[in-house]
Amino acid sequence: MIAKDKKHLAVVLRNIARIGSIVIGILVFVFALLSGSEAYGGGLQGIIKNSPNALPWAFFLIVAFAARKWELPAGIIITLFGLGATYFFNFSGPNFFWITFVLTMTITILGLLFIIAWRLNKNKGR
Repeated sequence: MIAKDKKHLAVVLRNIARIGSIVIGILVFVFALLSGSEAYGGGLQGIIKNSPNALPWAFFLIVAFAARKWELPAGIIITLFGLGATYFFNFSGPNFFWITFVLTMTITILGLLFIIAWRLNKNKGR
């Protein structure tokens, strides 16, 4: 592949990974924050009491934003987070839902896209 093509492909993969991880992170963070707040009485107090439910997704969002500067470490962390979420939400209990499987595997794929973009950018001069 020509260096120019590698650079363009790296930019495309990086943008897909950034936008995808931030969009998924925000949506799932808000869902995790609000979904269990009714059990605690709802409202702001229920959201505050349910906030530990959203901590892993807050971590995911922080790593997704950090990928702007540290692409390889963030890509590795996002990939491992996606694999862990895939196991936790799909294979650790009696329930298996395809939509959850697709969502968690998408997180894994986005992490891999960060790693591939880093690798292409690293080798663009060769």
